[in-house]
Amino acid sequence: MTDIPTIPDTASAQVEFISQAHLNPSTELDPIPTRGIDLQYFRRYVRTLEDAGFDYTLLPYGSAGADSFVLASAVGQLTERLRPIVALRPNTTLPQVAAQKLATLDQLTEGRAVVHLISGGNDTEQARHGDYLSKDDRYARASEYIDILRRAWTSPEPFSHHGRFYRFDEFGPGFAPYGSTIPVSIGGQSAPAFEIGGTKADVFSFWGEPLADIRGEIDRVHGIARDAGRTELPRIWVTFRPIIAPTDELAWRKAHDYVGRIGKTFDSGAFHKNYKLTSTPPQNVGSQRALDFAARSEVYDRALWTRTAAATNGSGAATALVGSPETVAAAILDYIDLGASLVSIRGYDTLNDVIDYGRYVLPLVRQELAHRAATRTRGTLQDAHPGAFAPGFDSAALAGVR
Repeated sequence: MTDIPTIPDTASAQVEFISQAHLNPSTELDPIPTRGIDLQYFRRYVRTLEDAGFDYTLLPYGSAGADSFVLASAVGQLTERLRPIVALRPNTTLPQVAAQKLATLDQLTEGRAVVHLISGGNDTEQARHGDYLSKDDRYARASEYIDILRRAWTSPEPFSHHGRFYRFDEFGPGFAPYGSTIPVSIGGQSAPAFEIGGTKADVFSFWGEPLADIRGEIDRVHGIARDAGRTELPRIWVTFRPIIAPTDELAWRKAHDYVGRIGKTFDSGAFHKNYKLTSTPPQNVGSQRALDFAARSEVYDRALWTRTAAATNGSGAATALVGSPETVAAAILDYIDLGASLVSIRGYDTLNDVIDYGRYVLPLVRQELAHRAATRTRGTLQDAHPGAFAPGFDSAALAGVR
């Protein structure tokens, strides 16, 4: 056991796990024809998330997908504890209407609702819903949207708003949430995303990146928050696609099998027509960064693998953590040591991975955090499992906890 003089505040803070809800058994590994929602599968999936110990599930949004509000309401009724995160694009719903819908969800779920605002990183996808604003304007609209949401949830009197993007008169008082408010999450890697996230968001979301790089990004968003006079900093949400097996060697064999299958799926457009790869570089900065990391190295730190991001042209969160459950849990703890308190893990074999994460990964992370809270010392998991491709990796030195 290693004694540490100080442990980062976030290391002893509450750490929670997120996954993404899936509507049917079709995956990037094994695409199958589907009409969209397989109700029996969806019921089983979200209940399995809860049984596995996940705290939240993200209901994603796309122009060709299911409605995230309706799905979130279903999650709320199918589970007792799982918190639905509604992915919401400001161009699709007026903010005062969204406030009403989210407050309704929050009351139906007795305070479990969360909203993740997506400003929009792709002009073509935004145009499918008739949104032709520039990227900077989309972020400016999201900033105004957050202000209206919060005022709609808290104003005791009707109010009017004459802003750059929204105008209305004498709205409210709005339908109140179950509690005092609803957490608002935002993500992105552009300068406007950091500005809005640092000044206004309750949660700021990142895709999985190398530790040294994401540490700087966390410092950046928290620095903006402090400069804005905030005493409660945004929680940090980081997302990975873990590939696990009983040993590191078996996990890497599995990972290389997976990436070949994933590449074929995306090349053919079989998983989703919008995912078919082209030579066009992605517009959003997060995808550009993912591809840049992949071009520089396939493996970073203890277990971060970028080849899955390269195989999908940076389409969404795709960086993997590869290794045994112990190695992957240790890698997750490295990010917790940097300040992440919301960890999203979702697999490529979606339902089976939820079960395996719940059995083998989440308990290890929670055991280490409980050990730290009880003893104020760091356990041995991170030192004992440096990762197959990173012998001697010193996460504590990188995180600055020794």
